[in-house]
Parts: sequence; C-alpha cells; structure tokens
Amino acid sequence: MNKRSARRPRRGTSLRLLAVAAAALALAACGGKPAGEESARATAGTDAAPVHFDWFEYTGRDAAFEAPLPEGHYRNPVLAGFHSDPSVTAANGKFYLVASTFSFFPGIPVFESEDLVHWKQVGNAIHRPGQLDFDGLGMSRGVFAPAIEFHDGTFYVVNTSVDAGGNFFVTAKDPAGPWSDPVWLPTIGGIDPSLFFDDDGKVYILNNDEPEVPVRYDGHRAIWLQEIDIANGKPFGPRKVLIDGGVKPEENPIWIEGPHIYKVDGWYYLCDAEGGTGPQHSQVILRSRDVWGPYEPYADNPILTQRDLDPNRELPITNAGHADLVQGPDGSWWATFLASRNYGVDHYNTGREAFLLPVTWKDGWPVILPHGEKIPYALPGPSFMKKPVDQAPMTGNFTWRDEFDTVELGKGWMTPRVPKTEWYDGSSRPGWLAIRPLPERLDAKTNMAFYARRQQHLVFEASTAMELPAPGVAAGLAAFQGDDHWYFLGVRRGGDQGVEVFLEKKAGGEVEVVASQPAKEVELLTLHIKGNEGSYGFGFDAGDGQGVTWLVEDADGTILSTDVAGGFIGATLGPHARIEKR
Repeated sequence: MNKRSARRPRRGTSLRLLAVAAAALALAACGGKPAGEESARATAGTDAAPVHFDWFEYTGRDAAFEAPLPEGHYRNPVLAGFHSDPSVTAANGKFYLVASTFSFFPGIPVFESEDLVHWKQVGNAIHRPGQLDFDGLGMSRGVFAPAIEFHDGTFYVVNTSVDAGGNFFVTAKDPAGPWSDPVWLPTIGGIDPSLFFDDDGKVYILNNDEPEVPVRYDGHRAIWLQEIDIANGKPFGPRKVLIDGGVKPEENPIWIEGPHIYKVDGWYYLCDAEGGTGPQHSQVILRSRDVWGPYEPYADNPILTQRDLDPNRELPITNAGHADLVQGPDGSWWATFLASRNYGVDHYNTGREAFLLPVTWKDGWPVILPHGEKIPYALPGPSFMKKPVDQAPMTGNFTWRDEFDTVELGKGWMTPRVPKTEWYDGSSRPGWLAIRPLPERLDAKTNMAFYARRQQHLVFEASTAMELPAPGVAAGLAAFQGDDHWYFLGVRRGGDQGVEVFLEKKAGGEVEVVASQPAKEVELLTLHIKGNEGSYGFGFDAGDGQGVTWLVEDADGTILSTDVAGGFIGATLGPHARIEKR
C-alpha cells in the first residue's frame, strides 16, 4: 500500500511544522559535527534507525471557549498554552510580542500582529545552538521574562538566562531573524531586565535585584535603573534603586519584578509586577516627572489582580500580572499580561498564558482592571481589530493538524534544551517526520529526542500515526511537564513479546510502568492521548476497525500541573523516540 494514500483526510488548520531546523543549519555550517566534549553524547545512538511519524493532530474543546463570539469581540487568552511573561512593542505599523520558554529550544518566540488579537509566530530570538546552552538545567531555568523594544530600525530583546550566563540582549533588523549572539551584561545582576529609550536619546536598563539595604524577608527585592550605551552594550554611570520592596514597603511585599518604564504626557510611569507569579500576583504602577524618581505609587494599586476573587468561582482565571503596555494606532492603550486557567481551585496544566485587556486612564493613571472584576474570556476588541475574528490555532476551540509535508521544520514546536545533533528530519522522506532515537529518556538533563507542542486546553485530544520502531528502540507520544513529571505512551517490538504498547509515568520519583498491552504488527499505529482537566487517557488504534484501545482512561493528570510539578512551564505533547537500555 502507498503510505500516503492511507492517511486520514486533513481537517482543521494545517500549519507548517516548527521545531529546531536552526540546529541542523548551525551544525551544517560548522561541518555538521559537534565539537569537543559534546561529540560523544551528540553522536551516541546515531546508528539507530529513525522512527517515522506520518502526522500529528491536536484538538481542544474547552468550556470557556464554547460560546460564540459577539460581533467585534475577541477571546482571552490571546495565546493559549504556556506563553508566560509576555512583552509587547509597536513597530512599523504592527505589534511584536515575546514570551518566556525557559529551557526549551528554540527559545523566546517572536509573534507578529496587526491588531493585538491575531498573532502569528514569525521567529525566535534564540534560534541557533551557539547562542545559549541549557544542558544540566531544570526545565524551569533558562530564559526568563524577555522584554522587547524597537528603536531606530532595530529590535532589542533583553533577557535573563538563569543559571546559564545571566543578563543579556540580542538584536535583529527583522523580527523573523536572524537574531544576534547575546550581548552579555555582567554588571547587571538579578532578573527581568528591560530597556527604556527616552526621547532625549538616552537609553536606560531596568531590572529586579536585591535591595541596597540588607534583605529583610524572603522575596524582598528592588527595581534598579542605570543608563546604558546601547551601541556598545555597556551600562555606565550611577545605578539607583527606584522602588524598594514594593508600593507598600511596610507590608513586606514580595517579588517586585518585571519592570517597564513608559513616558506619557511628560510623566515617567514605572509598571511592575508584585506578589509572586501565583494566586497573589498583581500589577502596580508608579510615576515621576524625572526618570530617576522619586516615583509616587498610584493610590488605588494594584491596577490588575485576581487575588481578591472567590477561588471557587466558575472557570477561574488566576495568577494575573507581569504586564506590559502598548499604544495602538487609534491612541488607545492595551496591556498584555500572564494569567492561568485553573481547575480544582489550584491546578493548571496549560501554564501561564498570554492575555490582553484594554487600559483605561483615570486621573492620569493607567488601570488595566478595576478591583473585584473577573478577567473576561470574551470582550470588545480594538477599533483596528481585523475581521472575522478567527484566532485559531492560538486560542479558542480548534483542530490543528501537521501533515509533516514541508521540507522546512515550521513554527510551534520545541525541544527540551539545545540539540547537539540532528535527530529530527523533515526532508529525507517527504511527508514524514523522521526522529532518530537518542539514549536520553525524558528525565535527562540534556536534550532528548522529543518534539514538543504546548497543551493549550484543559480538555483536549492529541494523536499521531507512526511506523513501528526497530528492535531496541521505543517510540511514541509523550505528555511532558518537566524532567520529573511526564507520561510516555511508547511502542517497542522484538523478542518473544512481539509488539508492545506501554505507558510509563514519572511523578517526582522513579519511573514506573503504569500499563502495557500487546499490539498487532501493523504498517501504521495511531497513538492517542486525551485530557479532561486532571484526568488523562492513553490508548492506541491498530487500524483494524476496532477503534481505540485504551491502556488507561483515568490516569492522574494533576502530575502535569504546575502546582504539583513546580516551576513555571505548562504541559507539552509530541513524538518521542529513545534507544532502549540493554
């Protein structure tokens, strides 16, 4: 049988595959071979036969997205699935947004929009293996809270590579890339740097760091300001604390961070997050006539939070904060920020997502949301919003299918840490994704052969069709939240058992086999993962007309929630292949 003729018909939105082609290009540029001490690990397992995946499909069906949109409205979040710490800027008649990816590669996706509602990924600020290295890091380390600015024809993304270099910025003329190598800022400590270009030509860098005075309590931080020679990447001159602790220091506020400065009508507005990135998260605002301060806090802070709402409310949105403001072409102001969609009060598997709300100016102060109001899932859009308002596959309920039918690896896929070898291939067999298995399991602290796509819904289905792997190889579909919290629905063959489908689980301890079942020797095997809040199912379809055989239908999905697994990321899904240990 011609394998392409056996494929299911396309449906939903077909996008070009993303992932890490940049790694292949970069390796090819240096001869295609990793250098030095990396070479042994990079070449390990490259003699194993690749596993071929025919297609991948994802469907989301959240109750929050079921109601039809009223005319002129848009849906929140505007970027579903973990897109935390969104930062936005206006440039050349469009808007550009970046978000945290921590230890995933490629890192720091760059999104483009004409109206702040419809977003399309155009590139990544970290897209070459030589820019950063995340080996040895947990998945919630790496690149934190990027901030994007545009000035005099150049895009700047300033960021912290936590436990892997510190603060830096990269630049590009085209937001799609290429982006420069990091310009390191060794004299700037702490996290969450951002740039402010004043109208007198001076440039400043802000960041979160320890205060000048001795730290009084856990989470006691300050916001610092220093001038920077942006052309040479050199901060210079005095460095000053703009805010110590928070807007009410007598209450010992925690984790003042994510600072941005905007200049409006002669006022310098200092916008910061407070309260940590959990349920107490919030956004506060201060202002001054001088960039150096002193800064006066708004009397009715915070200007955004959900901490004052009933935690048992229906379809809750929590953790709101870490906002960035931008002005539209009609003079209106808007805020992008992170928040989470919870189930069971405090569980959320989709991580911290990117939301959008209008900003209202009151007596010279910007307010994102009045106290006690819920963040709406649907609300009127900007006057310059495109119509019709179809935001899929970035948000709403939709089906997204990748046929693996382009030579280029496309946008929307990631892999944990930076690849040191070309284990993925979208061109050797047209219409298939080839994954060459590596020895690393999903709990390795280096790159493993796992092709990851964000889980964007509380209720979802994900599936892929694959050829059976060669003996000595396990391959299949993973649901991955981090090194110590994942499921692997795998297939192996060989020996007396023939073909076996199995489900592995890691939930903070040792890897355990949850279930296993023999399967038929077939040309294509389809694997299925489904999720309904904290309940996940794992099964397979041999294409014999018997439908899906479920190994487990009520697996504990809360192990993939951020509150259980810890850290800052959300769950991801996708193909994985490994060499079995002998």
